[in-house]
This record gives sequence, C-alpha cells and structure tokens, in this order.
Amino acid sequence: MSKKESTSRTLLVALAVSLVSSVFVAGAAVSLKPVQIENRQLDKQRSILSIAGLGEEGMSSRAVKDLFASRIKARVVDLESGEYSEAHDPNLFDPLKAARDPKLSDALGGEEDIALIKRRERFTTVYMVEQDGKLESLILPVRGYGLWSTLHGFVALRADLNTVVGLGFYQHAETPGLGGEVDNPKWKALWPGKALFDEQGKPVIRIVKGGVDPANPEAKHQVDALAGATLTSNGVDRLLQFWLGEQGFGPYLTKLRTQGA
Repeated sequence: MSKKESTSRTLLVALAVSLVSSVFVAGAAVSLKPVQIENRQLDKQRSILSIAGLGEEGMSSRAVKDLFASRIKARVVDLESGEYSEAHDPNLFDPLKAARDPKLSDALGGEEDIALIKRRERFTTVYMVEQDGKLESLILPVRGYGLWSTLHGFVALRADLNTVVGLGFYQHAETPGLGGEVDNPKWKALWPGKALFDEQGKPVIRIVKGGVDPANPEAKHQVDALAGATLTSNGVDRLLQFWLGEQGFGPYLTKLRTQGA
C-alpha cells in the first residue's frame, strides 16, 4: 500500500469515527432534553415552595411535585393591563423564552431598564398559595443583572401584598463568598417581615450599606447589603424597584389591592 493510500484510509476512518460520534452525541442530547427540562422545572418548584415557606429540606422529587400541585396555583398575568390572561397555559408558558421573542416582549433602554434585562415579556406567570379559596401568599418572579450575571428568583408577599414572606434566587453566576452570598440563609433570613411599599403603593424597599439602624423609622423598608458585594447588592435593589414598579407588577398589584386579594 502506498503512503498516499494509507493517509487517505486514515482520514476516511477518522471521518467515519467523527460522524458516528456526532450522531451518538446528537442522539444523547435529544434524548436527555426532556429530562433536563423536567429537572429545571423541578428546581423552580423547589425554589417557589422554599420561598413560600412550604415543604422541608431534602424533599423527594415526587413530594415536591405533589406539594406544588396541591398548594400552588399558577396564573398568567398581562403586565401591561395587570389582568389575568387566558392566552397562555400557565403550566407551559415560559416567560424567559417570551422575553427573547420580539412578538411577545418589549425592548427596554436607558433609565427605564434599571434592572438591565434589555427586554421585558408582556406576559408572565405568578404563583399563589391559597387555603380554602383565600390567598395566603403571592409569589412573583423577578430578575436583574448583578455583577457578573442575571439573577433569577422570586419574592413572596403575604396576603396584604406588602409584607415579605421570602426572597430567593434559583439561578445566577455571582462570585462565591461575595455576590454569591445572596444564597446565604442568614442574608435571606433578613427579608421576612420587611415592607415593600409605602402607603401610596410605591416600592420603597432598599438595600442599605453599613447595616440597618433598627431605630430608623424606615428600617422596615431596609435590608443590610451584602458584605463586599456592592454591585450585586445594587443589582438586587434595582431589580426589585423594577419588578415592583409600573414596568413590572405595579398594575397587577394595584388591581389586586382594589379588588381585594
């Protein structure tokens, strides 16, 4: 066999191996996609239950799904009007995907984009904890840019639509030990009981540097900043101002207060 024929055969074998490998990799990706989607959904459900103060640490996947189905009611909200919408199935609708679709979202710029999300979906999904048909708590999705990443999370409100039940983030890439302290249970424990709005319904919750002074009349609207993570703290502050304001859930919360939650 000539050197030229040997080289050609080697290249052909390498090409064949590459093609077969790519087929297996593509097949594995396709077959695993439903599992990945289900796992992401499960993580979100765990986060919602935790922020709402439901369930226990280390619950099985089945227990999470059952508890979520029995206690949590999801509804799609039109952010522009503040009304509930039947245009989308709340169990299937993906607000983050909608935010990337120009037909289902609006571009933001300048001072209106204080959360630095670039686009805001026109519809999103909210979650309600109900007991005997009455609202116990309302869980709102929030997101915004910190130092290195977009923080995705939820804020839970009591039935008064003002008092915080919990705040938490299920996805981000902030620096461990600094901005990553948004996951620290001690910091998250500072949020329950805080008041988000003033008497006029304007969002006034603030993250303050240097620690909250309990003697300050505004202390009920303030939470300690993360030590050594000013930009992440500022990001959390901005994302709350955005989503609790007129660009976010402001119209929806106003309607709920008027109708009586």
